[in-house]
Amino acid sequence: MLNISLYHLDKHFFEANWVQRNYQDFLNQQQYFVSQSSWIIDGNSSKSLELRNSRADICLYFNFPRYLCYYRTIKRLFHKHPAIDDRAPGCHETVRWSLLEYMWGYEKRMRPILSQLKTNYPNVKLIELRSDQDVILFSENLLQVINQSGI
Repeated sequence: MLNISLYHLDKHFFEANWVQRNYQDFLNQQQYFVSQSSWIIDGNSSKSLELRNSRADICLYFNFPRYLCYYRTIKRLFHKHPAIDDRAPGCHETVRWSLLEYMWGYEKRMRPILSQLKTNYPNVKLIELRSDQDVILFSENLLQVINQSGI
């Protein structure tokens, strides 16, 4: 639809069986991604968020309720659409205790980071999506802009 390169961070952060890659290699890949004229990066790596924000126009922050994130994480174990290709080869869906703990404290960790990024990069439009309805409205507005501009 947008003809923009899409990068899933999990595909580049992990090797098979959820083994973390060398972090400097991961950063180098992100530097390449953001050096492109346009890009979409899916995922979270708070350590490198500033790198991405320094070159971003828009940052979408999906801040869904914790219960919904847990539900969808567990549901994905049984019902992941085969067309979704957001994992490194050999990284099969799994729910680890460390992931659940990470999810539990995510918003508390991210609030000060996002606040600092808003201060450091006032020209980056931060859009917080807190529900499926927010995502639908954002998508509809994006489609309207695309249709009006002829992209």
